[in-house]
Amino acid sequence: MPMPLLQEKVSSQESSDSSTATVMTPHSMDLKNGREKLKDLALHLVDDIRPEMKEDIHDPTYQDEVGPAPKLEYVWRNIILMALLHLGALYGITLAPGCKAYTWLWVLLCYVFSGLGITAGAHRLWSHRTYKARLPLRLFLIIANTMAFQTYVYEWARDNRAHHKFTETHADPHNSRRGFFFCHVGWLLVRKHPAVREKGGSLDLSDLKAEKLLMFQKRYYKPSVLLMCFILPTLVPWYCWGETFQHSLCVATFLRSILTHNMTWLVNSAAHLYGYRPYDKNIDARENALVSLGTLGEGFHNYHHTFPYDYSTSEYRWSLNFTTFFIDCMAAIGLAYDLKKVPKASILARIKRTGDGSYKSG
Repeated sequence: MPMPLLQEKVSSQESSDSSTATVMTPHSMDLKNGREKLKDLALHLVDDIRPEMKEDIHDPTYQDEVGPAPKLEYVWRNIILMALLHLGALYGITLAPGCKAYTWLWVLLCYVFSGLGITAGAHRLWSHRTYKARLPLRLFLIIANTMAFQTYVYEWARDNRAHHKFTETHADPHNSRRGFFFCHVGWLLVRKHPAVREKGGSLDLSDLKAEKLLMFQKRYYKPSVLLMCFILPTLVPWYCWGETFQHSLCVATFLRSILTHNMTWLVNSAAHLYGYRPYDKNIDARENALVSLGTLGEGFHNYHHTFPYDYSTSEYRWSLNFTTFFIDCMAAIGLAYDLKKVPKASILARIKRTGDGSYKSG
């Protein structure tokens, strides 16, 4: 099992204007030995982190139960849907060279827009509460998230919190120790492991349930996905600049959607299997620049799992991190505020304690 995270305290200042909260880490802390002491440390962590963020803090005391693995139950609806979408995307690749320039611009716009719905919305805002957003920005992000077609935010955030708290165990929805295919897409094609249902159901999701916007999306998810992910991306190029319906459907919709899906899945697979661990060598999450490039900044995964409450998910802010740039822009115009960032001294102290020695400053 991974070693425990040491205690990190959060202090913040809230105002009507954009502001940045600072996460403070003690420079020294006695690491107690023994399983009972480890439990005390984990409880201390939970008590010290702000209430809205405690459910995403790694619990090093949780271990898988010994026994035979449950039989895999295939979800044929998901298997067929993913197969059809990928076939449509493959056909879209053959059509792509014949697309009009405006169609390519539209694909890029939809890719970034829907991507922000995952990265800035479902992930950094709602899963981890790393910053706060005013209503216009929350509306923008919920619409963008619906276009991404990666389930509604409530379920996405619940699974992501379980992934952080019980990472690389059977209670992790996409446990990377079950292999690349499983943590990339296979976990969506089978029923959840009983441990995922049990531990995921024990998480405090009251903050998500209290947000009416998320509950509205959850209630009307199917028709809104049909509109935002399939109908709108197809109709705009077909109607507005005369793209063929075939190109509009297979490139602007199927290919674009599958690219968005696979880029997100690479965070669960490649960024847990390939790369260095400069911040914490005791967890499997890695730093992967290529994943960051394709996911608008989500590939700095060892940092993110070490400091899940940092709004940038990275030490370096804008470097290969368009999502951080976007959030900073929203903060500049007052739509985002209470941004939480780990100070450099705390990062360096953590690297010294638990890093793998690969860290290079700057």
